[in-house]
Amino acid sequence: MHLHRFFALALASLLTACATGTRTEPDSGTTVLAFQNPALNPRNGGMSISAGALEPGDIILSSSNGINSVGIRLLTLSTVSHASLYLGGEQIVEAVGQGIRRQTVAQLLQEEATVVAFRHPQMNARHAAAIQAFADQQVGGKYNFVGVMLQAPFSIERRVCELPLVPSALRDFCIQGVGAVQLGAGQNDRFFCSQFVLEAYKRAGLPLTDADPRLVSPADLLHMREGDVPSVRIHQALQYVGHLKYQPPPAVATGQ
Repeated sequence: MHLHRFFALALASLLTACATGTRTEPDSGTTVLAFQNPALNPRNGGMSISAGALEPGDIILSSSNGINSVGIRLLTLSTVSHASLYLGGEQIVEAVGQGIRRQTVAQLLQEEATVVAFRHPQMNARHAAAIQAFADQQVGGKYNFVGVMLQAPFSIERRVCELPLVPSALRDFCIQGVGAVQLGAGQNDRFFCSQFVLEAYKRAGLPLTDADPRLVSPADLLHMREGDVPSVRIHQALQYVGHLKYQPPPAVATGQ
């Protein structure tokens, strides 16, 4: 096994890919918004929203200041480390190390430092009901630890496909080819966080992409938004809904 692959697997075993669990970062109370894309700021489109602005089927991406989240963001070169689905009634569903679970938006906001919502423009009541039904079937199911372990070396190997000069069609072909080699055949009855989101949309008849859900990380979901460049071919760009919470990274002290 290549040395870099060994370390990637070791890192994955510690991070479990979708960073969720015990986090105690306090809410800073700030209203300043920024989220990777400079267009999303208070002067140009950024919005602070409450759970009341969410609609069933919305995709929620988040991150914390904990070591798991930081490690995942470094591995995927992203600002997010977790993905979940809004079901309505201030309830979300997510795949975490303990399995597929429901929890409240309030619980998610308590755990995460940054929480931002995106919406598929074609989502309707029928799709939302299908996502709800899929969630009901999966709650209590097991987490895809094997898929997470394989995601780590894949996240490194795929970067050759994402060089700036690689055309989008070739990028998609390359990523899926690398994924076929790195991920192999997998189970479809266990999910990690972003895989669960992709599978729910697929089962609802509103697939986000034709790519294997096991290829898609929370970072890839973020890049599916309007105005960004997706890593894999998508059917429809996601619309930015707003930030439910934003905590700017801590300032780094410099010596004088």
